[in-house]
Amino acid sequence: MHIHHNREMSQSTLGLAHQLTQFLGNRNYGLRGLLSFHFLLFIFLTLTALLIVFTTDAYAQPSTPHILPNDVTQGTFLFRSSTENSYTPAPTLETKAHMIVTGFIARTTVRQKFRNPGSDWAEGIYVFPLPETAAVDHLRMHIGERVIEGHIQERTEAKKVYTAAKQEGKHTSLIEQERPNMFTASIANIGPNETMTVEIEYQETVHYDSGKFSLRFPMVVGPRYIPGTPTPPRESVTHTEGHGWAKNTNQVPDASRITPPVQHPEHGPLNRTTLTIDLAPGFPLASLASTYHNIHQTSNSQSRYQIALQDGDVPADRDFELTWEPKQEQIPHIAVFSEQHHGDTYLMLIVIPPPRTFADHLTLPRDVTFVIDTSGSMHGTSIHQATFALHLALTRLKDQDRFNVIRFNHETQALFSASQPVTNATIQQATQYVSQLKADGGTEILPALQLALAHQKPVQQEIGKHVRQVIFITDGQIGNEQELFQAIQQYLAHTRLFTIGIGSAPNSYFMRNAAQFGRGTFTNIGHLAEVQDKMNQLFHKLEHPVITDIDIALTGETLAEILPERAPDLYAGEPLLLAIRTTTPSEHIRLTGTAGSKNWETTVSLDEALQRRGIATYWARQKISTLMDQDVERKKNSRLRQEIIDIAMVHHLVSRYTSLVAVDVTPARLSGQTLFPHAIKTNLPHGQEYTAIFGLSAGATNGTWHLLTGLILLLIAGACTAYQWIRV
Repeated sequence: MHIHHNREMSQSTLGLAHQLTQFLGNRNYGLRGLLSFHFLLFIFLTLTALLIVFTTDAYAQPSTPHILPNDVTQGTFLFRSSTENSYTPAPTLETKAHMIVTGFIARTTVRQKFRNPGSDWAEGIYVFPLPETAAVDHLRMHIGERVIEGHIQERTEAKKVYTAAKQEGKHTSLIEQERPNMFTASIANIGPNETMTVEIEYQETVHYDSGKFSLRFPMVVGPRYIPGTPTPPRESVTHTEGHGWAKNTNQVPDASRITPPVQHPEHGPLNRTTLTIDLAPGFPLASLASTYHNIHQTSNSQSRYQIALQDGDVPADRDFELTWEPKQEQIPHIAVFSEQHHGDTYLMLIVIPPPRTFADHLTLPRDVTFVIDTSGSMHGTSIHQATFALHLALTRLKDQDRFNVIRFNHETQALFSASQPVTNATIQQATQYVSQLKADGGTEILPALQLALAHQKPVQQEIGKHVRQVIFITDGQIGNEQELFQAIQQYLAHTRLFTIGIGSAPNSYFMRNAAQFGRGTFTNIGHLAEVQDKMNQLFHKLEHPVITDIDIALTGETLAEILPERAPDLYAGEPLLLAIRTTTPSEHIRLTGTAGSKNWETTVSLDEALQRRGIATYWARQKISTLMDQDVERKKNSRLRQEIIDIAMVHHLVSRYTSLVAVDVTPARLSGQTLFPHAIKTNLPHGQEYTAIFGLSAGATNGTWHLLTGLILLLIAGACTAYQWIRV
């Protein structure tokens, strides 16, 4: 992420300095020599000034940035004073998250209380990450003892309502989606010394893989890399111009909305968070643990568990993850849940194929391309995790396999020109190559993705025996997700794409969707201690046959809409989740497929479906996600957009095209009182290094001071020249 022309300028400046030194060493100079000396001195000082200006990193932030926060976790206001041209942070008095988990459904409430310590009226804008599968359906604004409920509206209309209420001096709040895992909240007309609380509710499903259940609560999202050419300011249906440190580009049209400033670690962490969980898994547990935080847990005789952070609150600098494992005989292989909503029946079906359906003795020859991210955001613990994971992957290759290694930052490089057979010599060469990898530069994923998916014809021509797999290792901290999804769909062909998310807060929306488009799986590695266990689980999936060609049918004359429309391949230890909407309920669902060389079949009875709230919301969230995927393929289809709006409105969900807005009917701010906007800082994700990303130390000066310094140097040079001319 650094500017690379600085080295040439530095060499030119040093060359001139050397000439000056030689000149001063020669005392026998006349008027012409004196003029030459001052000419060289003028050029030297000019280049020095330019060097100071241009050595500033392209991603460095000014000391007083103008920002609109996105990709942040718990929000912290920065207030601009009416008397001083500076920002002062308003402390977060309380940030609480409470999760209720019942079986496969999790319901989370996030409450954030803010106080305006200044004497001016304030508008606060903050951004928070949520799970990429979250269905946000409630907004409540608390003002003293009063609670104002938010309502769902089309995004442009919600923005108009919010803007009008803001101008009228009313308390108002707005929730907008920037990405499925990134939301912007705005609160207007916070009075001097006033406290307001924003409460957001969302629903998600519990993740299951290889015998374990897990649930994540994201607390921070790292700085995004923004590729492309800057574009003129504009407004669109989905977003307005932001105030981030990055300008909107042709590849990331909303870059100004997703680039908040980052608190330097030397200044201490921001946004402390408390978290409590009520867990009712529905079966006895063999284990219950938090992956990255210390927790305190209690349980009762009904197998209900209460979990809380052991330290009470923690800085928001890494994701929280809770995992639980049922006793072996208690693992449910089939679960069906049902809900009636607006006259329709909604079903959620979960099928976990037993291990015997997978032919463990049968392995297929593979052609594997490993792609590893070596950009600046991977600097620190992330690059160690990534290279360790890649070393393990190389040791698991078999003689019948082929492989290649591609590394990328702002440049892309392949170890071999084409996939190589597995031999002692090629493995040793790859091992040495991986050991020397360092993290630096930008995150240009597209060229690496295209290169990894391009080498397919030679493999297909060789009788088609090799299964092509691409294993992509990255933190995914980029802003051009849609462009990459389109590339995967364009170049994938017969390849399977597996993504490995590295670091304490990877971009799980990109990682999971890339794997979904690539008909593979997503694995997250947040700590070095996890690498071996999680990579072994992934290897087991890669090395053994999967259930493919899955077909789903409801018995009888039932008309139903089943999601996903095309069932994905099943890998060892992974469940099949189906969302179904029907007006004429059926008695059974029949699933068929192929496991290795054998047929696979199971039938599920719907008569025993358990009634659960939230099943209709789950279906609606999956339907919106499916339509958004089609929107990627068709590049902004107006019919799809309207269908997304209709579903979101019926189910009260925030989406790319709908927002939640809450307005208090009573004006609070008088028309003559000025309203000041606010911005937000976020923590750097744990394990990342500030200078590796932004290239400046905590006390680095901004561009204005660089220009002023250069001007002073030029004035000094001019004064010296004038003085010598006078003497002559």
